[in-house]
Amino acid sequence: MKKVMILITIFTLLMMVPAITMAQYKQENNITNTESSDSYAQERCLPRAETPTNVAEAMERFFQGAANEKKDIHSVMIVKGGNVIYSRWQSRGEENTPHVLHSVSKTFTATAVGMAIAEGKMALTDKVIDFFPDKLPANVSKNLKAMTVRDLLTMSCGHDVEPSIRNAQQDWVTAFLAHPVVHKPGKFYLYNSMGTYMLSAIVQKVTGEKVVDYLDTRLFQPLRIDRPRWEESPQGINCGGWGLYLKTEDLAKMGQLLLQKGKWNGKQLIPAKWVAEMSKKQVESINPGTRIEQAAERGMTKETSDWMQGYGYQMWCCRPGCFRADGARGQYIIVVPDKDAVIAITSDVEDLQGELNLVWKHILPAL
Repeated sequence: MKKVMILITIFTLLMMVPAITMAQYKQENNITNTESSDSYAQERCLPRAETPTNVAEAMERFFQGAANEKKDIHSVMIVKGGNVIYSRWQSRGEENTPHVLHSVSKTFTATAVGMAIAEGKMALTDKVIDFFPDKLPANVSKNLKAMTVRDLLTMSCGHDVEPSIRNAQQDWVTAFLAHPVVHKPGKFYLYNSMGTYMLSAIVQKVTGEKVVDYLDTRLFQPLRIDRPRWEESPQGINCGGWGLYLKTEDLAKMGQLLLQKGKWNGKQLIPAKWVAEMSKKQVESINPGTRIEQAAERGMTKETSDWMQGYGYQMWCCRPGCFRADGARGQYIIVVPDKDAVIAITSDVEDLQGELNLVWKHILPAL
């Protein structure tokens, strides 16, 4: 009899464990007893609306055009009026799997910079060398002394070539500061991912948090984005200019936030003025790996190139009058204010201009 009672007691305790765990889960995640897991998942998603016929037809033409040109599109999500009106995943794209973003990461780093500035932790005019007095070269040049946070944001820090140190085991900040600053900062544009790494290092220095952690409470959580993976340097600093992984819908959310001038559910997450500065032309620009003086010999013009429309704070201006976050192999957050729309794309494409041409030809007119 005693053994039976013991077994009954153990069984009862075991049955209680899942109930306690679920109750704790609901309490921690603010889920009431009437909510289902489906409704909770829906809360983390943008609202949906029916796909208009003309958009569905336009997307068929877009994907057919991409297939004809052997462009490997992984996903597209379109948001209009705050509602997802179209989404599709194919090839290696998966709805619930974060995708490598390459340089789209830069826009998130610039967002962190804007937030830190708004909190009074740093300023656009701050000198870069002032953040790292212990990592300076023996001889600090006049140009290095003049380099500011704004110069890093606008890819005009004064380097003639980008430092090749991202795979080195040496201290990346020390190596960056030792690199020759040939040009006067603010006067010479050169696409420079290591400059964005320096922005990440500065944010970590002034906030005491990695950029991914700093953004988690201020951006990712309010947007219901799971804390993402972001690659780091050997010194434990998020790469800043690359290495972030997010889902397509996460990109669409970020685009919608920018479209709404930094406001989400009535709360100003990013200062509206900062969104305006990020997304407008700050300097003349050209595509990565090309110098502005090489445009003519490579047949690039402002009429044909979306990389010559101007660069903001880690964002690009586009020919149709919109702006975008842009990553290698065709990762995009395209924000189209005059259409009240956002287009998020992931892919593995070599001809990035050709991919954008398909967007302007097929998708944009349908919106």
